[in-house]
Amino acid sequence: MDWIRLTKSGKDLTGLKGRLIEVTEEELKKHNKKGDCWICIRGFVYNVSPYMEYHPGGEDELMKAAGSDGTDLFDQVHRWVNYESMLKECLVGRMAVKPAVPKDYHEEKKVLNGMLPKSQVPDALAKEGPISPSYDWFQTDSLVTIVIYTKQKDVNLDSVIVDHQYDSFRAETIIKDYSYLIHIELSHAIQEDFSVRVVANVGKIEIVLKKKENTSWECLGHPLENHNSLIPKKDTGLYYRKCQLISKEDATHDTKLFCLMLPPSTHLQVPIGQHVYLKLSITGDFVSVSNPEGNFKISQFQELEDLFLLAAGTGFTPMVKILNYALTNISSLRKVKLMFFNKTEDDIIWRSQLEKLAFKDKRFDVEFVLSKPTSEWNGKKGNISPGLLSEFLKRSLDKSKVLICICGPAPFTEQGMRMLHDLNFSKDEIHGFTA
Repeated sequence: MDWIRLTKSGKDLTGLKGRLIEVTEEELKKHNKKGDCWICIRGFVYNVSPYMEYHPGGEDELMKAAGSDGTDLFDQVHRWVNYESMLKECLVGRMAVKPAVPKDYHEEKKVLNGMLPKSQVPDALAKEGPISPSYDWFQTDSLVTIVIYTKQKDVNLDSVIVDHQYDSFRAETIIKDYSYLIHIELSHAIQEDFSVRVVANVGKIEIVLKKKENTSWECLGHPLENHNSLIPKKDTGLYYRKCQLISKEDATHDTKLFCLMLPPSTHLQVPIGQHVYLKLSITGDFVSVSNPEGNFKISQFQELEDLFLLAAGTGFTPMVKILNYALTNISSLRKVKLMFFNKTEDDIIWRSQLEKLAFKDKRFDVEFVLSKPTSEWNGKKGNISPGLLSEFLKRSLDKSKVLICICGPAPFTEQGMRMLHDLNFSKDEIHGFTA
C-alpha cells in the first residue's frame, strides 16, 4: 500500500518528467546501480530505483537484472505478477529495436498476404525451431476466412487461441515450443462469434469470421505488435481476457469449484496438463484468464502402459484431465494408480467420484494417505516417503513403459521428485507440475 500511495503521489519516478524514450542496449547498461537502476522486461524499460525498498524479495534480487534484460529472471520467480500495473509510473520507454513489421506499403501488403519476411525469423530459430508458418485469407459476401498453414501434423483445437477485442484480432498458434502470432487491426467490423476448424493431417487451421456488413474488404487490416512473428513460447508475455463467473460450489470445506464463461469473441481450450493464471478485481463478477502455460506434452502418453499419479491437496487439479484422457484414449494402458495425500478425510476432493471410478474401471485404483487422520481412519497414514512410494510404484510388467506425474505444494513436489530419482526412475519417466 505504501508503494501504491507513492505511485499516486504525482512524484516523477522515472526522472524523465513524463517523457517516454527509446532505450538502446548501451544506454540500458549505464543504469546498473542501486540509485540508478533500469531493468528491461519484455521489451519495456523501467526505472526500478524508487521501487527498491518496497520489493518483497529485497534489493539484491532486483540488482541481478540491473542494466539488463530481466525477463528470464522475472519469469523464473513470479511470472504471474502484474508488473505492468505495479511499475507503470516507472516506465522509461521501449527498447530501441527495428520494427517487426515493415512500414512500406508494398511490404505491408506482402505481410498481410501471409508471407513471413526473413528478417522476422532469427537465424537460431531457422536452425532449431519448426518450419515457419504462413497464413492467407479469402472472403465471401458474408464471411472472412483466415487460413494458417502450420506445416506441422500434430496441431489440434487446443493449439490455437483466438481473441477479438474491439478492433484487435489476435490468433496465437502453439507449434511445439514456439508461438506464431497473427495480430491485426481489422479493416471492417465483425460479429462477436466465429468458428475455428483444424485439418490435422495437413496442419491447417481455418478461422471463419462473420462480417457485420456484406461489403467487400480490400485488405484484411493493419498489422499490430508482433504480427506474423514466430518466437519461442518462453519469450511471450501472458495475454488475458475477461471471463464471467457463472457459478461456484464447495468441493470440500475449504476448496471451491469455479465455473467461468469465456467471452463469445474468444476461442481457448486448456491443453491436458497445463494451467492458466487468474487476475481478479476485488469487486465485480469478472475474472481475467491468461493463455495456457505449462510444459506437459501429450506425446508422453505414447505407448504408455502404467500411469502413476501423486497428488497432494489441490495438486489433484491437473490429474483430473490426465486421468480422464488416459482411461479414454490410451489403448496400451494397463494400469492407472492415484496416491492422494491430504491432512484429513474432510480435505479429500471428489472422494466419492474417485471411488466410483475405481469400482467402474478395473484399470484404475486410488489410495488415500492422511497426515492428520482421526482414530477411526483405517487407510494409509503419514507423508510422502520412499517406503510408501516403493510399495505403490509397481510396474504391471518388468519393463513396462511408465509415467509418474506429481503435483502439490512446492516442498511436496520437490521432495517427491528426489525420492523418485533415488528409486531409479529416469527423468523421462517423471513429470513434476511446478509453477
